Amino acid sequence: MVKLSVNINKIATLRNARGANEPNILSVAQDIQAFGAHGITVHPRPDERHITYQDVRQLPEVVTTEFNVEGNPNSKFVDLVCSVKPTQVTLVPDAPDAITSSAGWDTVKNRSFLQEVIQEFKRNGIRTSIFLDPDISQVEAALITGTDRIELYTESYAALFPKKPKEAIAPFITAATKAQEIGLGLNAGHDLSLENIRFFAQNMPGLLEVSIGHALVCESLYYGIENVVNQYISKLSNL
Repeated sequence: MVKLSVNINKIATLRNARGANEPNILSVAQDIQAFGAHGITVHPRPDERHITYQDVRQLPEVVTTEFNVEGNPNSKFVDLVCSVKPTQVTLVPDAPDAITSSAGWDTVKNRSFLQEVIQEFKRNGIRTSIFLDPDISQVEAALITGTDRIELYTESYAALFPKKPKEAIAPFITAATKAQEIGLGLNAGHDLSLENIRFFAQNMPGLLEVSIGHALVCESLYYGIENVVNQYISKLSNL
């Protein structure tokens, strides 16, 4: 089945709103794994407005599944990831003041930079993934960087899915097929939800992992987080 990695950034946002430690991020990560999730994802940003660097350092104490750390690989981020050594690092080209990720890498223009950063992570035994738009030329160029995987940026799929699901997913199928052909592992994330996840996963060749945060937390307000995690796992099973 496709693995579910739960992004807990929004839970950290709730904690930070009161300036204390409720909800406790470590306890939440433990519970989400106990509910059946296959991994925990975090995306620390320079202003630490949700997940903090200290959270990232502490989470390996409780993450017994896969630990995925996302972010723009500036020197501080690279040092953090290399010290923590998560299962996977996902490189995202977001600006320091970005509200959320809004585009994938240009792997042609940034090839040398990405090669250098990825080599550093690989020297530390960390699996690498590059956040990418569903564009064949970008997928092909990603291979040259030495990355292990790509993560397709799925916002455009989620936006078009309610009205035109086949049109929405078409470029992602093309990109995923190319990734399979050239030997890149495939992840996906951004705005995936209970409404659109099964159709996406059913139609994506070689999909290994999805990272879901904002939608999952919003859905959990109504249905409860254990229930929602299990609904995602059900939709990702027996595809």
